[in-house]
Amino acid sequence: MKEYNRIITSEITKWLFKGKALIITGARQVGKTTLLASISHKFGNTLWLNADENITRTRLTNPSIQDLKGIVGDYDVVIIDEIQRIANAGLLLKLLVDNFKDVQILATGSSTLEISDTIFEPMTGRYFLFNLYPFTLAELYPTKSAFELEQELPFHLVFGTYPELSLKKNMAEMLLKNLTQQYLYKDVLIWKDIRKPELLDKLLKLLAYQIGSEVSIHELANKLKVKSETVENYIDLLEKSFVIYRLKSYSTNHRKEVSKMSKILFWDNGIRNAIIEDFNDLSVRTDQGALFENFMISERIKMNTWLRPSIKNYFWRNYNQHEVDLIELDKKKLAAFEIKWTARSNAKITKAFTNIYPNATTEIITPRNFKRFIF
Repeated sequence: MKEYNRIITSEITKWLFKGKALIITGARQVGKTTLLASISHKFGNTLWLNADENITRTRLTNPSIQDLKGIVGDYDVVIIDEIQRIANAGLLLKLLVDNFKDVQILATGSSTLEISDTIFEPMTGRYFLFNLYPFTLAELYPTKSAFELEQELPFHLVFGTYPELSLKKNMAEMLLKNLTQQYLYKDVLIWKDIRKPELLDKLLKLLAYQIGSEVSIHELANKLKVKSETVENYIDLLEKSFVIYRLKSYSTNHRKEVSKMSKILFWDNGIRNAIIEDFNDLSVRTDQGALFENFMISERIKMNTWLRPSIKNYFWRNYNQHEVDLIELDKKKLAAFEIKWTARSNAKITKAFTNIYPNATTEIITPRNFKRFIF
């Protein structure tokens, strides 16, 4: 099977053996285990512990220092896969980091739902966190030209970039259906014993049909016949499970700017299309523009997360309905991007924005020029 170089690998590798636990989070099936396997191959002396196995969970729940010495032995690297499955995982990692100074501890987790409560607080000052997402096009096609990437785009706008289906394109629809049915809700539903998958399904469908548009929690709550607080909580859970993310509006308190709205986008186009059960060819779809916008913004944010982490991401709109799809703020530098599936040769960022922010850099992103935007 072909192996792909994940861009995040170099970021993780440079922090090895610096006295910190390295925690890699991300949705199920995005390649966390494969990533750590590739890193561990550089070390011949690695202990791999899978917390999905009952015997491993039992041995690692509330162990003594002596117990841990018997488990760690003479290994230089200890990897704990799916660490959120272990009770008191944060205390376990704290003991390992504090008492095995020469051992590199790495762990993976499929969501930040349980990890945030059980790991981050006990581990203050003892860990670095990395988020892994589905493939980027830069990882899938590192040597392809802009023209070649344009030919690959229609497939990925519909089916996304999850690792397995990127390797088995002829099975993409079946693999995505399986992924959404078996894994999409798993972490959300077990969290705090949530037992309403039908509500999650309805909410996700509403969000899927609104990609690229601003989302009103109040309107979603009315359509679902639940409280706004319930919708807010479920969206928060879906964010922490790496299904969706929020893009907030940018404003400097100018009276004409919208400042309190958000857009909700999907980390993966394939997951979005699986939710609404639409895998039709891009050429016959009416949502081409929304799919292209969601894909480009998600690709850009993935790369920024790994390579330019200081950048903050927003969209912009004023009350006259003039809008900019993506705003990037890097310290005091502002960049504005309009993402167009079809664009006129003279297309420009709206003057409503540039009049307020004349020093911002601006660019129109299309299928012809997107390579430099996401690489």
